[in-house]
Amino acid sequence: MLTTRPTRIVIVDDHPVVHDGVAAQLNGYGDLAVVGHAETGADAIQLCAREQPDVVLLDLRLPDHPAADIVPAVHRVSPDSRILLFTAFPEHAAVAPTLAAGACGLLVKDAGGTAVRDAIRSVARTGTFRTGQPNPTAAPVTAREYDVLRLVAAGYTNPEIGDELNLSVNTVKSYLREMMHKLAARNRAQLIANARMHGLL
Repeated sequence: MLTTRPTRIVIVDDHPVVHDGVAAQLNGYGDLAVVGHAETGADAIQLCAREQPDVVLLDLRLPDHPAADIVPAVHRVSPDSRILLFTAFPEHAAVAPTLAAGACGLLVKDAGGTAVRDAIRSVARTGTFRTGQPNPTAAPVTAREYDVLRLVAAGYTNPEIGDELNLSVNTVKSYLREMMHKLAARNRAQLIANARMHGLL
C-alpha cells in the first residue's frame, strides 16, 4: 500500500516553551512530523543541512544572527526547504528584509494550533503563505534603514555599507542620521545599543 511521507519540519526558536508547544500540536497530525529544533541561527543551518526539512518554522529574533541572514544560509545547505517566518512582532522592521531574502510567508505566534497546522500545510503544498501584510510604518525604522543598521552592527564602514547596498556614502549617512534621531543615539555605538534595546538586533 502506497503511503505519503509526512511533511518534515524543523522549528527554530530560542524559547523551549514555544518549540515544545508547537511540536506537541504538530506531531498530533499524521501528515506532519517535527524532525528537529534549533535555538540559534548557526545551529539551524547545521540542522537543516543534516535533515533537509520540507518546512522551517523560523523565529524572527534569534540570539546570534538576523533572520534575514539565516534564510539564504539555510537555502544554500537545504535548497528545497521552505521557510515560514514565525514571530510575535509582525510589524517589526526585520520582517520585510526577511521575506525579501526568501522566506515564503509570515505567521504570527498567537495563532492557534490549527492555524499553525494549516500554514505549514499551505507552505508545503504551494510554497507560500500569506495573511494580512504588516504595516511598515509601525516599525521604529524602515526596512532599508534596517539593512543599514545590520551592517553597522556588523562593523562595516559607511563606504562598505554603500558598496554592499548599492547606495552612495551620503545616502548611508542620511539613513544613519535618521536612525540616530529615531533611536535617540549620539554615535554608532549608542545606535547599536539602543537598537538592541528596541529588539531590532
